[in-house]
Amino acid sequence: MRISIVVPAYNEAVNIPLLVEEFDKFIKKSRSYEVVLVDDGSEDGTNNILKKHKRSYLRSVRHGRNMGKTQAIMSGAKAAKGDIIVIFDADMQYDPRDIPKLIALIDSGYDVATGWKQGTYDKRFVSNVYNLWARKLFGLEIHDMNAIKAIRKEVLRIIPMRKDWHRYIVPLAKEAGYKIGEIKVNLRPRRYGSPKYQQKSRILVGFFDLLAVKFQLSFMRKPLLYFGTVGLFSIAVGILVGILSIVMRLFGYGFRPLLYLVILLIISGILFFSLALIGESIRAILDRLEKREV
Repeated sequence: MRISIVVPAYNEAVNIPLLVEEFDKFIKKSRSYEVVLVDDGSEDGTNNILKKHKRSYLRSVRHGRNMGKTQAIMSGAKAAKGDIIVIFDADMQYDPRDIPKLIALIDSGYDVATGWKQGTYDKRFVSNVYNLWARKLFGLEIHDMNAIKAIRKEVLRIIPMRKDWHRYIVPLAKEAGYKIGEIKVNLRPRRYGSPKYQQKSRILVGFFDLLAVKFQLSFMRKPLLYFGTVGLFSIAVGILVGILSIVMRLFGYGFRPLLYLVILLIISGILFFSLALIGESIRAILDRLEKREV
């Protein structure tokens, strides 16, 4: 077994028969592929439908409750036998025939091969803005972070994964030193069921997650450098403003707001510097934990 196609599924009972039919045509008698379908606590009978469509290449993992797509991917990867993981959505908007293209990128030396969606889809504008910000923040050279992907299994073991962080596999892998590749993939209209991520609130959640990942990958690497610099700068400016206010007072120009500004700058500087020291302590603990895991 070389390639494991991990399929997170939540309330996708109506799509399971069509999904299995499509994989029947794609995989045929190939022993290089397996499909690991993760039922993420579905409430529409997805698991029962899956039992009726048993295949030699198909295995299933079931969550007792809905735990989110990130945990579904991690559960599928843990159960997978292959050394390459393909993340494939159960709604069949992606074409299995694009999988060999992604595998070819992996074989050519890349550690993560991500698709670039070609076609019309909802929230295209939001997706483009989101990916633009991601490219700017993380220095990525790809167009789309959230399409079908092929990943070396070891990558998922190394990078940190929290709830909803499946959307940031690419920047997390890049930060860990892995090579990222991209290829165009076909995006098809969803046949049945409804999208699971339509809520407008998820736009805000995605934005904050984007900042959280950036914070983890930059500021938390060297907290004393970032926060300490801001703190020292604030204290230095506070001292200069204090000297200026004293000189003005000596010449008979008292200006009370300058005193408040001095207090604000110095206290802010002390707080930023304290935050930097706390961050360094947390970073030291994380470094020790990472060494133990290795």
